[in-house]
Amino acid sequence: MAVICALGSSVLLMTGCTNADTTRSSVAEAAQTTPPTSTASATDTASATDTASATDTASATDTASATGTASPSPSETLTDDQSERKALVPKAKVTWDKAADTAVKEVPEGKLVDLELKPTSAEATASTGSPSPSMPNPAPSQGAPEWEAKVAAPDGTVHRIDVDAVSGKVFRTQVEDQDADDKQQLADRLKKATQTPEQAVKVATDKTKGTVTGVELDENDSRQLLWSVDVVSTDNWNKTTVDVDATNGKILREDVDRD
Repeated sequence: MAVICALGSSVLLMTGCTNADTTRSSVAEAAQTTPPTSTASATDTASATDTASATDTASATDTASATGTASPSPSETLTDDQSERKALVPKAKVTWDKAADTAVKEVPEGKLVDLELKPTSAEATASTGSPSPSMPNPAPSQGAPEWEAKVAAPDGTVHRIDVDAVSGKVFRTQVEDQDADDKQQLADRLKKATQTPEQAVKVATDKTKGTVTGVELDENDSRQLLWSVDVVSTDNWNKTTVDVDATNGKILREDVDRD
C-alpha cells in the first residue's frame, strides 16, 4: 500500500512538471508570434512625416527661388513712360507753381488754363511759327525739361508760354489759333471755375504724394468742370491723375497710370 501511494505521488509530480513546461512553452511561442508594439510604428510614422515635411519645405523653397520671388532690378521693371519720367522729373528745378506764376505774368489779367512738364521739342526751340512767337531768352537744348503753359486772357484768347524748367525764364511766347466760339467757351469756363489751380493741386497732393507735373482746366464726359492734376511718384514713377471739381474742390476721379 505504501508503494502504491509512492507511485501515485510520483505520477502527480511528473504531471505537474509537464504542465508547467507546456505553459512556459506556450508563453514563449506567444511572445515570438506577437507583432511589434505600436510605439515603434508611431516612431516610424513621425520620422516619415518629419522627413516628408522637410522635403516639402525644401522643395517649396527651391521652387520659390526658381520662380524668382526676389524683386528684379528697377531698370527691368520700368516701362518707357516711367523711364521718361525718371529721366525728366529730377532735372526740373522750377516747381509747377513757380512756372505758373511766371507764365501768368506774361499775359495781362491772364489766368492759367494748362501747364505741363515735358521735354523741350525741336518745334519749341524754333523761332518761327504762326502767329510768329517771341523768343525773349535762349531756348534750352532739345530734350531738356520745360514747362509748357497756356494762359487765357479775359476774352478767352490763349497764349502759350514756354518756361525753362531749370532757369525759370520764359524762352518763347505765342498766341494760339482759335475761333470766336473757342474763345467764348474758355471765357465761360474761367468764370465758372471758383477753385483756383493752387487749391486743386492741394486737394490732389493731399490725396496722392509726389511731384506735380501737370494741371489743366477741362470738362469730363458729364460736362463737369474740373482741374485735372498729374502727380508723379518718385518711388515707382507712376503718374496719378486726380480730377478735382473746379466749382467745389471735391475729387471726382483718381486714375493711376502704371505704364
